[in-house]
Amino acid sequence: MQNLKIVAIGGGTGLSTLLRGLKKYNNNITAIVTVADDGGSSGRLRKELGVLPPGDIRSCLVSMSEEESLMARLFQYRFKSKGSLSGHSFGNLFLTAMSDISGSFDNAIRKSAEVLAIRGRVLPVTLSDVCIEAQLENGAVIRGESSIPKAGGKIKQISLVPNMPPAAPEVLDSLKKADVIIFGPGSLYTSIIVNLCVAGISEAVKASNAYKIYVSNIMTQPGETDGYKLSDHIKAIEKHSYKGIIDCAIANSGAILGHIAKRYEKSGASQVLIDKTDVKTVKSKLYLDEFYARHDSSKLAKTIINVLRKAQKEGKVK
Repeated sequence: MQNLKIVAIGGGTGLSTLLRGLKKYNNNITAIVTVADDGGSSGRLRKELGVLPPGDIRSCLVSMSEEESLMARLFQYRFKSKGSLSGHSFGNLFLTAMSDISGSFDNAIRKSAEVLAIRGRVLPVTLSDVCIEAQLENGAVIRGESSIPKAGGKIKQISLVPNMPPAAPEVLDSLKKADVIIFGPGSLYTSIIVNLCVAGISEAVKASNAYKIYVSNIMTQPGETDGYKLSDHIKAIEKHSYKGIIDCAIANSGAILGHIAKRYEKSGASQVLIDKTDVKTVKSKLYLDEFYARHDSSKLAKTIINVLRKAQKEGKVK
């Protein structure tokens, strides 16, 4: 497994969870991360300083570093003051400052990766200042990653503004040379599919001989995937790319405990049901028995490695 070139595509907490577990099995991982976030600390820095949102990048860098290191803990430190620093993480501010000092956002990521001594690479999917635009089935058009879930309509299609921005350096080449490409877990439209709205991404994935895996979310996301089954997730990805983009789907089959399920029900979320699809599906209990029904990084990584070992025996992975 160490020799496989793995590319993981996504954003948010889902991608960082995947990387945290997968790095224990492989040092040759490239994370391709969305830069469309416009909420929280990232959104504030974006508006005030005109930088690309650093939050998801920071989380991935930390996840691929030695987690107990002082620098990793420092990058995740969040200021709790009542002033202008409130809510900002040190890592977000560090990446912002490094962008100015080094001359570009991608240089800042490379320098930060050196500081954290990460295993692998983290690449922004594009260096363009982009905004997500969602066309809803009721005809409404919503702009902004943080505004889409609040709109209350069913998403028909998403795109980026400006349309089809160029991919960042090394992104397309990484996809074409990959042995394995993993989508997710993460918000279906705003963390995963959004990356397919960058010029050349779908084409590079299609041209690659990589084994393509989709890791489904455990719960539906209110305002984004209400009522979605596994097949609906796959159809949405195919609609924004091409039929057959996924070779294997990994989904959680463990029933969510009653008190956790009730907590999600209050916000309109429910467990993603595993229904029949055209894609090979691997089912396993993948979530933590804690406050939230989120992926356990170790369980998820172990499941992915088992899938890849079987695929290697079948000749589907180099």
